[in-house]
Amino acid sequence: MRLTPETLEAFDRYIREAETAMEASLHGELFLWSDGDAKRAAQVRKGKVLAEFWSGKGAVHVPAGLIHDWVGAAFASGTTIERILAVIQNYDNHKNIYKPEVMDSKLISRHGQDFKIFLRVLKKKIITVVLDTDHDVHYASLGGGRWSCRSYTTRTAEVDDAGKPNEKIHPPDTGYGFLWRLYTYWRFQERDDGVYMECRAISLTRDVPAALRWIIEPMVRSLPKESLIHTLEATRKATG
Repeated sequence: MRLTPETLEAFDRYIREAETAMEASLHGELFLWSDGDAKRAAQVRKGKVLAEFWSGKGAVHVPAGLIHDWVGAAFASGTTIERILAVIQNYDNHKNIYKPEVMDSKLISRHGQDFKIFLRVLKKKIITVVLDTDHDVHYASLGGGRWSCRSYTTRTAEVDDAGKPNEKIHPPDTGYGFLWRLYTYWRFQERDDGVYMECRAISLTRDVPAALRWIIEPMVRSLPKESLIHTLEATRKATG
């Protein structure tokens, strides 16, 4: 299967609209998603890791694809933004912090708060899929104990027989289509003797044909949430 221009165009349009809305709230009073609901805020403050569909309605259908838009939140007590950033920006160590999902990681280059990184990731749900991914990452200090970060995949390639002599890396945007794009948007705020971390993850996958639903559906529908929770929990643990 190959990513079609129509699918990518629909994803790009969704991203433009989402980023316009996000930009409007970056410097507003309601900086954190979790602060938008008192019950949600209390749960995060007590240590629960939350993850929900941004819209509350599920994945968005586009031509030959699905857009998965999740947001998650966690509170890391007794730490600082500097420590959080030191963990997250240590990309060579992501293979240890975020294992087993991250099999390998490498910082390609850094210029100030702009990073280019490589991650080899493992997706396992009924079947196992390994992906080589390149990312452009940008961090920004917003003042007042707030930071933001956005990361775009610039290459996503499926890997057969990863780590074996006959390993094969497929051309980008071909294969099963379990992940074509992943754009993540982080927000950090230091307060209450700790740091609130939130991540909005918007991913593009293939759609789910009826004949292959039992194989594909668990991979594309439940893994985005599980991956988001794992990332937040692992980040918090690494700074504890």
